[in-house]
Amino acid sequence: MDIDNLAINTIRILSAEAIQKAKSGHPGLPMGCAPMAYTLWSKHLKHNPNNSKWKDRDRFVLSAGHGSMLLYSLLNIFGYGVSVEDIKNFRQFKSKTPGHPEYGWTDGVETTTGPLGQGVGIAVGMAIAESHLANKFNKDDYKVVDHYTYALVGDGCLMEGVSGEASSLAGTLGVGKLIVLYDSNNISIEGSTDIAFRENVALRYEAYGWQVLQVDDGTNIKKLDAAIKEAKSEINKPTIIIVKNIIGYGCPPKQGKASAHGEPLGEENLKLTKETLKWNYEPFTVPEEVKMYTKEFKARAQKEEDKWNNMFDKYKKEYPQLAKEWDVWFSDKTAVDLLKNEDFWKFDKAMATRQSSGILINKLAKLIPNLIGGSADLAPSNKTYMDGRKDFSAEDRSGANMHFGVREHAMAAIANGMYLHGGLKVFVSTFFVFSDYMKGAMRLSAIMKLPVIYVLTHDSIGVGEDGPTHEPIEQLAALRSIPNMTVFRPADSNETAAAWYSALNTKNGPTALVLTRQTLPLYENSDKNALKGAYILKDSKDKENPDVILMASGSEVELILNAAKELEGENIDARVVSIPSFEIFEEQSQEYKNSVLPKKVRARVAVEAASPFGWHKYVGLDGEIIGMETFGASGKAEVLFKEFGFTLENVVEKTKMVLDNLK
Repeated sequence: MDIDNLAINTIRILSAEAIQKAKSGHPGLPMGCAPMAYTLWSKHLKHNPNNSKWKDRDRFVLSAGHGSMLLYSLLNIFGYGVSVEDIKNFRQFKSKTPGHPEYGWTDGVETTTGPLGQGVGIAVGMAIAESHLANKFNKDDYKVVDHYTYALVGDGCLMEGVSGEASSLAGTLGVGKLIVLYDSNNISIEGSTDIAFRENVALRYEAYGWQVLQVDDGTNIKKLDAAIKEAKSEINKPTIIIVKNIIGYGCPPKQGKASAHGEPLGEENLKLTKETLKWNYEPFTVPEEVKMYTKEFKARAQKEEDKWNNMFDKYKKEYPQLAKEWDVWFSDKTAVDLLKNEDFWKFDKAMATRQSSGILINKLAKLIPNLIGGSADLAPSNKTYMDGRKDFSAEDRSGANMHFGVREHAMAAIANGMYLHGGLKVFVSTFFVFSDYMKGAMRLSAIMKLPVIYVLTHDSIGVGEDGPTHEPIEQLAALRSIPNMTVFRPADSNETAAAWYSALNTKNGPTALVLTRQTLPLYENSDKNALKGAYILKDSKDKENPDVILMASGSEVELILNAAKELEGENIDARVVSIPSFEIFEEQSQEYKNSVLPKKVRARVAVEAASPFGWHKYVGLDGEIIGMETFGASGKAEVLFKEFGFTLENVVEKTKMVLDNLK
């Protein structure tokens, strides 16, 4: 058996053995895709197992993340930090080989995948980042950014709408260094793909503007090699290589059947597979010939990176300014100290927080050269366009304004890929209610702890005439419930500056900036206090023992301020607390939290034009929440706020009721 086929069968058997030992997993994809994955990794993928973070490496995304054992087997035989013991612990608690690939957990895994189709969007984002950075840093004699992005996808990935959105944009933008390998095996969990997926994928991708190549035999290494070479030669459009594979290849009773997809082969079938593939080794063995081959590969890979490092050393001498910028772009720090930048915090009039955010974005665009982002065809409404930074397009890779079209789900997935690539600070935007469309990708941002910034405008029933389809009710609670997600709903322009500062300096997760369409006042005492998540905007006369605490976020802060003044006239001493971010407030010391919301003050009223879910931890058993218990309606904003109880009279009445109940 030649070394290529021996290595391919090593991948198949290691995968099948790990899944059998775990009594859980998906053997079909690793066994069917082993030839094309190995051909890519051994003959085309520019990577260095000695340094999985080499900046000019090719990126490999396993979009069909359920086939994770394929990736773990590749990482093992090519010498990354995945041992045979790790393989044996597949799908076990805290092992390096979890059920689906996890970014930041396993050496060599470029992104978390599993939700089908997400990897396509992520790969598109990586390819966009590569082209933008290449335009910025490359010189004729110094191609310091020159690599490809590869994604391995399955039928399920291409059924998911996010992949269609992302592929359509990739074709429009002509990201030519993106290559998708499609495992076309005609099998889904429920059986033949004919039951739900009969479209001509080749014609669909041609319509998207992709180059389409086909390999009729996924076990033919020469054909696979030739197809990848041809794909790499087309630099003006992305390429999809449709590879006809047999799911579960090598296991006669199961290959080509749905039963090969998501369950172990079984001991007898595993034994039969080894006989079919002429595999005569002890369990979990990587043959010495394969070890020797990959050891030689690692040496060649190191020489490849050494060559790049030498080139980069010369680049630094010839282009010192660009090299200095490179270090800034690839740092996780913000390029400037915004906390001491007075202009950043300078606002002098009332305005909608989407408008102040737009002003801040344009200030940041001048201060942070690697800030890139855009909107889902809503930039004039979201106020996210950066003046003077040009548009990223097929014709101009230098632009920092992204136009995602009406593709929210792909937009968020692409943002994840752009950030994962490295070198860029990324924001994306849409109306807050349409964060529902982005939820799958936003959740991955949070799981991977990526500091992607989501600018979400038109944040409440204040949208008015657009009606309930455009008025977010449950979205605040939904986003606040996501671990690692910071939600910031500012009450004025000063708090909006704090929100942007926080988002740009957060290292362990995404931030959602939830902004108004309608004008809000500018408060004298807001400023940087919002950086603690909650603070006293107007204190009670008795600072130690207020009669009641009124709290709110965003546009409703104005309402509780006015209510406090009204109550003061009735000898009720109220403290007004703005809570723009639950998450940041919870990070503060217990002493600070008690100073803002003293436990002894049980009379509390919270006001927010959204679902009340989540506020109970702040109002307690004795408090009251004025929120939205139903969807909104179509009408002028001021009419809706009145109809749904967001009035001075109602806040005062509910406050008195809480105080009366505590007597």
